[in-house]
Parts: sequence; structure tokens; C-alpha cells
Amino acid sequence: MIFRAPSQILSHRRRYGEIIRVLSRHGVGSIIEQLGLSSLIPVKRGVFKRSPNGVALSQAEHVRIALEDLGTTFIKLGQILSTREDLLPPAYIAELRKLRDQVPPVPTADIRNVIEESMGKSIETLFSSFDNVPLAAASIGQVHAATLHSGERVVVKVQKPGIAAQVEEDLAILQQIARFAQGRAPLADAYDLIALVDEFGWTLRSELDYMREGRNADQFRANFVHSRDIVIPKIYWELTSSSVITEERIDGIKIDDIDAIETAGIDRKQLAQRSSRIIFLQIFDHRFYHADPHPGNYVVLPNGRIAMFDFGMVGRVDKVTHDALLSLAAGVVREDASDVVDSLTMLNVVKHGADRSGLRRDVQHLLDRYLGMTLEEYRFEVVIDDVMAIVRRRRLQLPSEISLLLKTLAMAEGVGRRIDPDLRPVEIAAPYIRRAIVDQWMPDTWIPELLATGDDLRRLLMYLPKRTERLLTRAEQGDIEIGIRLVHLDEFLGTFHLLINRLIMAILLGASVVSLGLLLTLYHPSWLVTWLGPLFGIGVAVSILVAMLLAWRILRDRPKSR
Repeated sequence: MIFRAPSQILSHRRRYGEIIRVLSRHGVGSIIEQLGLSSLIPVKRGVFKRSPNGVALSQAEHVRIALEDLGTTFIKLGQILSTREDLLPPAYIAELRKLRDQVPPVPTADIRNVIEESMGKSIETLFSSFDNVPLAAASIGQVHAATLHSGERVVVKVQKPGIAAQVEEDLAILQQIARFAQGRAPLADAYDLIALVDEFGWTLRSELDYMREGRNADQFRANFVHSRDIVIPKIYWELTSSSVITEERIDGIKIDDIDAIETAGIDRKQLAQRSSRIIFLQIFDHRFYHADPHPGNYVVLPNGRIAMFDFGMVGRVDKVTHDALLSLAAGVVREDASDVVDSLTMLNVVKHGADRSGLRRDVQHLLDRYLGMTLEEYRFEVVIDDVMAIVRRRRLQLPSEISLLLKTLAMAEGVGRRIDPDLRPVEIAAPYIRRAIVDQWMPDTWIPELLATGDDLRRLLMYLPKRTERLLTRAEQGDIEIGIRLVHLDEFLGTFHLLINRLIMAILLGASVVSLGLLLTLYHPSWLVTWLGPLFGIGVAVSILVAMLLAWRILRDRPKSR
């Protein structure tokens, strides 16, 4: 089969070539087939290569390594997918969670050029000293220590040159692939691939905007202004742009460096509880939380307080989601499976067409499993795994904000248990959940909502007569059109089109045989009979074969009795 590339691919043919080579090298052709992209990306299944030490790698490991080889965009895609347990099997989720975007640093001269072009001034003018050896290097940015002319110690995170253009090209390719795969891929039957890519593009572009990260840091600092548990570094806005962010330098012990924490004499139980309180306060009180709580983004100060960094990925809990989550928690406490399913519907997890009765049974079985357990016995990680098993079995799709929230809770529990294996996060979360439920009934919460509802009702009553009159007028004039969407209409039309084609072929075949017989009866010179005799025999044989093929297809495709 000759592969003909669509015109959109030609504009990115170099990058497509790199993608094809990497995927072929790692033998992930079966995944390409699952996405319905075999004709778009002609990779070979190949044989999985082995690791350098000769150990055979699993398909999930090859996928992770392939994403690392493809660079920033695909590493970030893998990290996002590692939070979507509704999309991928557990083996892939576990492997993608190992993705880290630690990469070799780029030359300091390139970093200095980015700073000077972004700020419009020389490094010497901006800083009294600038360390050429980076503190850290990731796929998007690189961090250097520096000192201001005022003597303040800062860290400068700089976006690597050319990374924004590379990300945009990769996002364009992913959008092309998603549009091509939608309607062709088995995965597209359950998931909106185009929407998933658009959502990922928004997340990644947000991480590329350091101005947005600075605003997030300011919001966290305002939220925790009175907290004794956490410290948020100050942002120096005069030295910050979309590609450069300068913030206060805060030194401390890495939160997962247990030996150093014990040497410093810091109480591990209190530290673990403090780290959990910080997360629950963000989610239930502030409704604005740090969505990347891995150990590298936290350090512990000598007094036991925690400093938090890297505010590129954040999550928000809107009013509807907040109320639905509280309703879900109440349904779990009452052990009412129907209320839990209703809450999941409010969260847009249960969509139209889902098997609600089957889902209700699964939820009831899950509630029965945890019946009688105390708060001390609950673990977020285990509960989330059980919920994800139901999501996968029922082919449900979690909204991105819910997936991000679950990932954050699981990561926060992992960090806390690394500090203190006896940590009980659910027990720590309980007061925050109870307070949030009580706050729903406080006058300062429901009175503004009631007033807003009253204002909506007032506007509805004011404009309803005019809108009704316009609607009736258009109905009298015949201007109203009603659209009807038939489910699976395209599939039905495709089957109908195939049947019509077969019918036309059969009619033409029969007409050809009859016409040929009549022609030979009326006009049959000797030379024609000599030449057409063998051809007639071949034609009869071909006609019999075609008729048998049609009969076989009709028998194969006939409806099966239920």
C-alpha cells in the first residue's frame, strides 16, 4: 500500500519523521493501530528492544522511553496522562508516573541571551552576580542562582530558547492526529480526542507563561498570609516576563530527605500532618491548590515550616464541583449508592447513555467493602484505585479537574506517608470536609446565592413575555426550525450505502450475462464465436465466483437473532 501524506503533514514533515522513527524504534505500532492512525503514521510494529543491561522491556516501558525521546511536549503529555486512570490501564499509569523532565542543561550563554532579550538589559545591570552553573534543568526551563544589587538572594528560572516554538509545532501535530483519529480510532468511541488535546494544549501553554506562574504565586501568598505552616517565595516583578521569572531564594531540606530531617531535629509526625493540612486547606477552603505536589517542589525550613515552589500547574475547585464533592462525601457517609451516582452525575462523570443501574451496583459493592472501617483505616491511594477500577469497567470519563484533584490527593498522601508511615490523611481531612458542609448552611453562604437566584428569577419574569411573543410570532410565520439528531445515523447510512452498492453490482452482473447471451443469439459470426468462446467461459466462471462471494457476504452480515 502506498502511503500518501495529507497536506497538513508536509508542513511538519521533519517532526513527523522524528516521531515515526522513535515510535518504530520502540515497536509501538499496536498503539498507533488503536488510535486508528495506521494510514497516517506508517510505523512498524517491530520487535521491542531490550534495555542496555539486556533485560526485556514491557510495552508500557517502551511507551515511557519513547515519550522521553520525543522531548518536552510528549514528556508533559505523559505526565498529564499519568493522572488519567480513566484513559489508560494501570500498568501504563504506573510507568508514566516515572516520567521526569530532568534533562542536560543548555549552555549558560544561551540562557543569558534569553534574559537580556526579555528584560532589555545586560546581566550585569540586572544582577550583581549570576551563577553560570544551573541549580536545576528541566525540559522547559533552567534555574540559576543570582544576587540583586540590593544584596537579596534570588533564583532565576529561564525558559529554554526555542522551546515555545517546538511546543507549538508538537501541539499542532497532536491536533492533526486527534482530528484524523476521531471517528476512526476505537478510543474515539468513548473519548473526545480533540477535546483532550485542546485541554492538554491549554495546560502546557499555561506552564510556558511565567507571568501566569508569578500571579499564581502571589495568590498563594495572599491565601497563606496568616499561616504558620507554609512560606511562599516573593516574586520580583521588575525581573519577570513571560519567559523569565525571578523569585526569592529559600534554602531548606528537601521534604523527602528523611535523614536530614531527623538530623535537624524536626518532628516527622508534625511535619507530615502539616504537609497534609496545607493540601486540604487549599482544596476545601481556598479552592485553589498546587497541582504538582511532588517532593522536589517542597523544602523544610529549620523551624519546621514548609516552603513551596513551582506554581505553573494549579487547580481550581469551582462552586458546582465543590458542592458536588461535598454531596458525594455525604452520600458515602450515608452509604447511599443512589446519592453517590447522582453526585457523580453532577460532576459530569456519568454521561448520557451510561448504565446507571450497573454503576449503582458497583458503587454499593464498594460501599459495602468499606463498611465499618474507621477513618484511620482509609487510604486515599487505595480508595482512588478502587474508584478508578469502576471508572474503567464502566468506560466513564473523568473531567480533567477531577483527575487533577485525585492525582494531587494521591501525590500528597505519598509525600506525607514517606515522612510518616503512620499518617492518616483521611482523619486530617475530616474536619475540613465537615467545616465545608457546615459552611453551606451558614447565612453568609446561602443568602448571597438566594439573592442571586432571585435576581435571575426577576430577569426571567421581566423578559419572558417579550420572548414568548417573539417565539409565537416566528411560529406563525413558519420561521421555526426543529433539528433532530439521530444516534448512529452515520453508521446506518454507511451500511445502507454498502447494501445499495452490492445490489447495483448484482443487477449489473446479471444484466451483463443476459445481454451477452442475447447478443450471441442474434449475431454470431464464426470469427466472433472463435474469439468469444473462451472469454465467455471465463466470464461465466467469474460470474459464478462473484455470485458466491455476494452470497457469502450476505450470509456473513445477516442480523443475528437476539
